[in-house]
Amino acid sequence: MLRLYGYFRSSAAFRVRIALNLKHLAYDQAFVHLRKNEQRAPEYLAKNPQGLVPLLEDGDAHFAQSLAIIEYLDEIHPAPKLLPEGPEDRARVRALAQIVAADIHPLDNLRVLRYLAKPLGHDEKTVETWFNHWIRLGFEAIEPMLRDRRTGDFCHGNAPGLADICLVPQMFNAKRYPSFDLTPFPTIVRVFGNCMQLDAFKRAMPDQQPDFEK
Repeated sequence: MLRLYGYFRSSAAFRVRIALNLKHLAYDQAFVHLRKNEQRAPEYLAKNPQGLVPLLEDGDAHFAQSLAIIEYLDEIHPAPKLLPEGPEDRARVRALAQIVAADIHPLDNLRVLRYLAKPLGHDEKTVETWFNHWIRLGFEAIEPMLRDRRTGDFCHGNAPGLADICLVPQMFNAKRYPSFDLTPFPTIVRVFGNCMQLDAFKRAMPDQQPDFEK
C-alpha cells in the first residue's frame, strides 16, 4: 500500500493526490500539519530531511518532491500516461509543469508567506500583492504557451497529464484573493474547468481531505 504524507492545503501534495487518483491507485494518507510545524518533528525529518510535504512511502522506499513522485508513479504504473510519448511533447509538458512547480510555487508557498509576515513584518495587503504578482507572471507565460495546436481539452491533448496536475492547484491559489483577475487567462480558465469535471481532480481537492480545516 502506498502512503502519502501531506497537508490538505499543500499545492504539492494536491498534485500527487491528483496523480494517484488519475492512475486509480489506492493509498493511505498521513497528515503533517504545516501550521503546527509537524514537518520539523524528528520522526518526520528522519523520513524526509527537507521537512516538506509531500512524501510518498512505497514499502521501505520514501520519495520526496511532487514532480519526482509523479514521474516515479508514471514509470511504475504506466497507464494512463501522464507524460506524452515524443521528446518534444514531453519537454513542452514538463516546461508547463515547471513554470508552476519551479517558478510560481516556491515564491508563494506557506513558509515564504510566513517569513514575509514574520519576521519581516509585512502586512496582509503586502503579502497579497507579493502572492498575486508571482502567479500573474507565471500565468502570463502559460497562457500564450497554451494557445498552441497541441492544447486540446487539457494542457496537452485531450487527456489530463502532468501539466494539468500542476495547473489545477495553482488555480486554487489564484482564487485565494478576489483581487486576482483571471480575465486575461481564458485558456487557463477553460482547461481548469475541464479538469474540474473529472472525479480524480474533485477527490483531490483540499476540502475533500480528512484533515481539512476552514
